[in-house]
Amino acid sequence: MLSWGRDDEVVIPPQAMRAVLAAARRLGGVVVVDLPRRVDEGVAEALAQLDLGLLVVPGELRAVAAAKRVASTAGMVLDDLRVVPRGPYASGLDGRWVARAIGLPLVGELPWESGLLDSQDDGTPPGGNARGSLARFCAAFWDQVAVAGDTSPVTGPPGGGAV
Repeated sequence: MLSWGRDDEVVIPPQAMRAVLAAARRLGGVVVVDLPRRVDEGVAEALAQLDLGLLVVPGELRAVAAAKRVASTAGMVLDDLRVVPRGPYASGLDGRWVARAIGLPLVGELPWESGLLDSQDDGTPPGGNARGSLARFCAAFWDQVAVAGDTSPVTGPPGGGAV
């Protein structure tokens, strides 16, 4: 798992991103990359190497508008980008509406998980609670990927957590 800090304004050169992802792939298995909302040259390099991207979007109108811009930019580099709406939803919105508004396929919905941030402060990784909504979403997603015979790397921007 490669993650990007929320407050990091560091620009990673494309060559460095390429080297880190190549090293991660050599280890085998799935590489999960949590990318920032902005797409600079380093992020574009990461997107170009991914097979599948997940865009996690809070269920709010402003977040949907921002995600549409991110999807437009990321979609120029990444062929398979899908959306994961995250609740709670603003009045009148739901996961299907979010996916249609952004123009991306809906992977599944991620309900709000109370205590998730507190768990992280205690050292529990996101999804570490097997009964939590994030763990259930991830299990269902990986089951779906396994059925499709797909072992694609997955990415999602911060602000909704990585999958």
